[in-house]
Amino acid sequence: MHGVMFLSSFTAMATLLAPAGGQGKAEDRSSPPLMKSDQFPASCPPGDQKSACGLPSKAVIDMGKAKVQHTDAEWRQRLTPEQYAVARRQGTEPPFRNAYWDNHADGAYVCVGCHVPLFDSRQKFDSATGWPSFWQPLEEMFLGESRDTSYGQIRTEVHCTVCGSHLGHVFDDGPAPTGLRYCINSASLVFLPRKDYDAWVAKNSGLAK
Repeated sequence: MHGVMFLSSFTAMATLLAPAGGQGKAEDRSSPPLMKSDQFPASCPPGDQKSACGLPSKAVIDMGKAKVQHTDAEWRQRLTPEQYAVARRQGTEPPFRNAYWDNHADGAYVCVGCHVPLFDSRQKFDSATGWPSFWQPLEEMFLGESRDTSYGQIRTEVHCTVCGSHLGHVFDDGPAPTGLRYCINSASLVFLPRKDYDAWVAKNSGLAK
C-alpha cells in the first residue's frame, strides 16, 4: 500500500495520472451521470462463480462521484475499442485471450482510465479462469463496489472510484489470507514493471506534502 497516500489531492492526481493523449474536458452533465452496460454477449454461460466472470455487468455505477471525468467521445478517443467496451460499457473480454491472465512479471497494475494503482503482482494468483485474478487490491480506496443482479445471479461488481471504469467482479472463493478473488479484465488495466512503478511512486510522492 506504499505509494498511494500521496493521492490525497485528486485535482493534482487527475493532472499527473491521466493516460497519454492530453486532458479531456469535463463530462457533459446534460446526460445522466450513470454507467450501465449495453447488451454484450456473455463469454460463457451462467454457472458457478468461476464461469460468472465471463458475464458482462449490468450494475449501475454512479459516475457523479468520479474525480476524473471525460465525455463519451473523449473516452472513445483515449481508449482502444476493447478497452472502451470493457471499462466504459461494462463488457467482458474473452478468457485466456487477454493481455495479463498469464502475466507473471513483477510490478503493479494501474487503471486504464486514470492510471491510479489498483493491484500488485504479489497478490496475483492463478485462478484457472483465464482472467487476471488477485486476492486483494493494492489500495481499497480506489475500488468501488456495486450490486449486480444481472443474468439471474447476485454478484459484486468492482470499478475504479477515481474515473468509474468497470474492472470486473469480486468473489468469495479466493485463496488465503483474504478468501477473495478479484476477477479483473486485462482491458481495464495497464501493467507497470516494478522499477517503473517504484520510479512513478517516488516522482509523485511529494503530492501529499
